[in-house]
Amino acid sequence: MTTSLPDPAVRSGWSDPPARKGFFTDTSICIGCKACEVACKEWNGVPEDGLNLLGSSYDNTGALGASTWRHVAFIEQPGRKASAAPAVDLGMPSFDLPGQQADPGDATDFRWLMSSDVCKHCTSAACLDVCPTGSLFRTEFGTVVVQEDICNGCGYCVPACPYGVIDRRIGDKTVKNANVAQKCTLCYDRIGDGQTPACAQACPTQSIQFGDVDELRERAATRLASLHADGVTEARLYGEDPDDGVGGAGAMFLLLDEPEVYGLPPDPIVTTRDLPDMWRRAAMAAGALLAGAAMSFLGRRR
Repeated sequence: MTTSLPDPAVRSGWSDPPARKGFFTDTSICIGCKACEVACKEWNGVPEDGLNLLGSSYDNTGALGASTWRHVAFIEQPGRKASAAPAVDLGMPSFDLPGQQADPGDATDFRWLMSSDVCKHCTSAACLDVCPTGSLFRTEFGTVVVQEDICNGCGYCVPACPYGVIDRRIGDKTVKNANVAQKCTLCYDRIGDGQTPACAQACPTQSIQFGDVDELRERAATRLASLHADGVTEARLYGEDPDDGVGGAGAMFLLLDEPEVYGLPPDPIVTTRDLPDMWRRAAMAAGALLAGAAMSFLGRRR
């Protein structure tokens, strides 16, 4: 168990910063409407990145990326055979109600798992650690933001992220911020003006909740206890632990299955964790080589 890290804004040099801000996404009440995706694109001017269904689900984006800062995952899970699944009139034109001509005993029970994924704004952010230009920076709210006018498109941040969130936007000069690293900013401009991020503002079920990270952790724990009391024992929290491999996330989730089902790493670790030790070992190896070379040179002179 590691020791909880201090406020990331304080560690980054902000004096007397406001409370750390973040997201709590309750996937148990997500309806997959994608209002968050649309609101994010409209407010931040994120270009359209494809409207074709993937063929494997009703999803049409697939994953987070430079032009998908919010991604709603659609996961269909088949289950047990229903003994008598009633036909449900969806109000859509058809000759027969769904299942009307079939044997009710053959109906398959299933459930949708839906989750709006986003940048985690890690306490220990590897993308920020490896950025050579200072394009990525920690805001006074504890979030991580890309300054597109400083980014040189090196892409070091892309493999550094343990969640696969950040990416470079591909395109020619007609595409906004082409070849520049892009990701969620947690609507830095909006929260700096006392407003709610666009995605949380647009969510009709309050599946996406915005607020102070400490308060959101308490809210998440309360919601988890409520679900467990109602018999939803598979519910679990993700990203809320300040002692996890990234020092706790600024965006946490209530999941109804294993993280891998949602495309999330089960035990994320900041990829730059071992860099100090690696540099120390490299320095020791370089010193040993220099010492050996010096001894060899002196030996020859004798």
